[in-house]
Amino acid sequence: MTIHLAGDSTVAPAKHDESPLTGWGEYLGECVPDPVVNHAIGGATSQSFTTEGRWGRLLEQVEPADWVLIQFGHNDQKEPLALAADGGYRRRLAGFVNDVREKGAVPVLLTSPERRLFDGIRLRSSHGGYPHTVRELGRELDVPVIDLTVFTAWLYEWLGPDASRGLFVHLAPGEWPAWPDGAEDNTHFRPEGARAIAEFVGRSIGALRQDGRDVAALGVWARQP
Repeated sequence: MTIHLAGDSTVAPAKHDESPLTGWGEYLGECVPDPVVNHAIGGATSQSFTTEGRWGRLLEQVEPADWVLIQFGHNDQKEPLALAADGGYRRRLAGFVNDVREKGAVPVLLTSPERRLFDGIRLRSSHGGYPHTVRELGRELDVPVIDLTVFTAWLYEWLGPDASRGLFVHLAPGEWPAWPDGAEDNTHFRPEGARAIAEFVGRSIGALRQDGRDVAALGVWARQP
């Protein structure tokens, strides 16, 4: 099987002229035994991904039993009229799910990674109702959901305001050629952040596929309550 990725810049592969900025999809191949095809692109919404022909090209490559991971929301919330969480966004995600199932493949929905926006030591929610819509669709359409909003909120708070900076494109002037003036980006990841999320996604895929369900416990201690 092949894993196909549809999403925005937080998923998309790295570009040479934007290094060290990268998406978690760049590293998913290190975390799963299957080939990964990353169709994600920066700035994408659930609508633009379709109108620009990217969704159609993805579907052309999908074979029965492939998996298609779908993560939008970061940019959809910039278009609250056309792509409201309970409006156009919901309808387009539901359409993606139906398209994938018609190909005999497995759709998986993902909520968006949180932005790094701290209020003291606690993280502020940055996606409004969009993650909730994904969770609702998961229940309504019986689609697996990988909740990156919950995972990343926990991760950033566990690391704290200072250490979590190392997951993102926070750069001093002159530190990287692509960013001569430096950067303070709390949305986009550098490899450390992208790899952490890719590892979580990879383990989540394994859990959804029930990998290891027949593996014996390591010892008696592992089976005790």
